[in-house]
Amino acid sequence: MSHDPDQQLSELRNAIDATDNELIEIIARRAKLTAEVGEVKRSLKQPLYVPERERDLIKERRKKAKAAGLSEELIEDVVRRIIRESYRTQTSQAAATSLQLKRPVFVFGGKGALGTRLVSQLEQTGYSVITIDKDDDWPTQNELAQAQLVLMSVPVNKTVELIKQLPPLPTDCVLADVTSIKDAPLKAMLQQHRGPVVGLHPMFGPSVQNLAKQLVVVTHGRNQEQYQWVLNQFINWGAHLHKVDANKHDDAMGWIQAMRHLSTFAYGVHLAREQVDIKELLELSSPIYRMELMMIGRLFAQNAELYADIIAANKSQFSSIRRYLQRFSSIIDDVEAGKKTDFVRLFNEVSEYFGEFSGQFLKESESLVQLADDQRFRHQ
Repeated sequence: MSHDPDQQLSELRNAIDATDNELIEIIARRAKLTAEVGEVKRSLKQPLYVPERERDLIKERRKKAKAAGLSEELIEDVVRRIIRESYRTQTSQAAATSLQLKRPVFVFGGKGALGTRLVSQLEQTGYSVITIDKDDDWPTQNELAQAQLVLMSVPVNKTVELIKQLPPLPTDCVLADVTSIKDAPLKAMLQQHRGPVVGLHPMFGPSVQNLAKQLVVVTHGRNQEQYQWVLNQFINWGAHLHKVDANKHDDAMGWIQAMRHLSTFAYGVHLAREQVDIKELLELSSPIYRMELMMIGRLFAQNAELYADIIAANKSQFSSIRRYLQRFSSIIDDVEAGKKTDFVRLFNEVSEYFGEFSGQFLKESESLVQLADDQRFRHQ
């Protein structure tokens, strides 16, 4: 190596470039191997995502990193990102869990955002799918006679009404819905259909590239042994299933959806009415506030009617939201009056309520903050 500092720097940079190229080749070789794994999994009808395998793999890579004097967190981040990409390449290789692939799947609302995503998953896996949307003629009872699954993926405010319009289905046909409330649709399906019934709530948006690690909530209806193949299909796609009572689900959704979405909506409305310069906010934002702005902007980049329906479907939460507004107003009054002691007391009270979750959330958010910061400079 040259003794000239400028030349040394150039040579070292060239060596780094060569090393990066080797790294790309190694990752490409790994991608080919994971694609082959996908083919073998399909023949064995194994799921895309196996938590135990990933957990053990990460554990071993961290050990290797420590032995090499590298940051365990760095290597875990790199490996997890590579694994996430490998799931994308394996998605189309997921095996079908139904033993009756010749029988069609009917998806009502199959041209909507979520419906389109589910139709794509089903077709990639080998199912024959028939979509019915708002401008299409409904299938007759004769046309539905061979259906193995009827999936309702329609607006939440229309779900119960449309379920009640379904003609009689084959007794072994699975009737399922994927709306964000579960109690009323589940009751309607049980009343309308004598066969297997299950309520599903995919907790992901239509933009996801695959279902690996995505959460799907399951509310039991009737004859689980007959709809188990549907649950197994989501598992094979890599999803994580969480079974819960319909009423408990709807209560939780009041907080997760109605409360959160309405607060985000109101914040966005306030920014717009106050004509705040978003570009300037971004220039001066800390990473965590930038993430908050991202979540607000994310909402307004999506379908207005969808969010209006989701919030309106959770009317039981409205009284709580009004209490939230009263507390918000009371806190502002105290701060404006200089009641710092009351603020600190309330802060500590809520901190005690969160308990160990506070530390957990702080740790988890740190990695998200770093990612947001990286994305910021990526676009500059």
